[in-house]
Amino acid sequence: MTQRFFLVDVFAQAPYSGNPLPVIVDESGLDDAVMQRIAAELNYSETAFVDPAPATDGCYRIKLYTPAREIAFAGHPLLGAARVIRDHVAGAGAPSIRLRLLQDSVDVTFEQAPDGGEIVWFRAPKVWPGATLQPGDIAPAVGLCAEDVATETPVQVFSAGTGAILVPLRNRRALEHCRLDLEAFAPLASAGFPPLVYLFCQASAEAPEDFRVRFFFEAHGAREDAATGNGAAFLGAYLAANGGLPEPSRTLYIRQGDRIGRPSQVMLRIARAVAGLDIRVGGRVVPIIEGHLV
Repeated sequence: MTQRFFLVDVFAQAPYSGNPLPVIVDESGLDDAVMQRIAAELNYSETAFVDPAPATDGCYRIKLYTPAREIAFAGHPLLGAARVIRDHVAGAGAPSIRLRLLQDSVDVTFEQAPDGGEIVWFRAPKVWPGATLQPGDIAPAVGLCAEDVATETPVQVFSAGTGAILVPLRNRRALEHCRLDLEAFAPLASAGFPPLVYLFCQASAEAPEDFRVRFFFEAHGAREDAATGNGAAFLGAYLAANGGLPEPSRTLYIRQGDRIGRPSQVMLRIARAVAGLDIRVGGRVVPIIEGHLV
């Protein structure tokens, strides 16, 4: 049986921007090995596989694969998969979709934008702080000098099933010159640090965004992501942990992807709740291709 195939651009302000996501609606129950081969063949940062039959609690099960491995949590696949489920599986008009991942369930909601468009939001699962690093330890692995790393807040791992190292940089010049050097990163990998690095700096006061970021990861070599939803969720937890919590009603805007020709806008809302932090990551989803795998 063929599988329905969709390609959507997530965190995109227009077609052919943002982070492209293949979504496979798995009608026949592909096994894990086949899903991994399909993801490697498509060679996008992640590919989402959707079970079109909801569980008794209404959750839709999705599985996420990079070209190299299955992962527990990624941001833009949640938004893209939820949009495909809402439009092509569950029936248009649903105000929210609940997704079951490898380890967590995540709520995705749809919000009308002031310009008449639509913003899709996911509520992040619990984000955990992890080990810290010295600037001099991380800088060579990302092609920078220790002086390029800001020291007001730490270099630190945050995770929610999948983890990343958050690296605050002093300025945009450092951000534009960074890269992931897997050979230089090898000692950190041996020490248990994930080869996923989220580097960020504050935007200039006149810019229409709050942060500029770049995200590098290992998948058959070093790659750069166009827009990183889980990284934005980690940034929300990082800001809250380091005194940077914004006003509850304020949306933060994150710019990413310019260096690889995929300009992206990621939106972030952070608030404290009784159960802990409420972190929501949002953006626009633009449909690009519909078809079938053969």
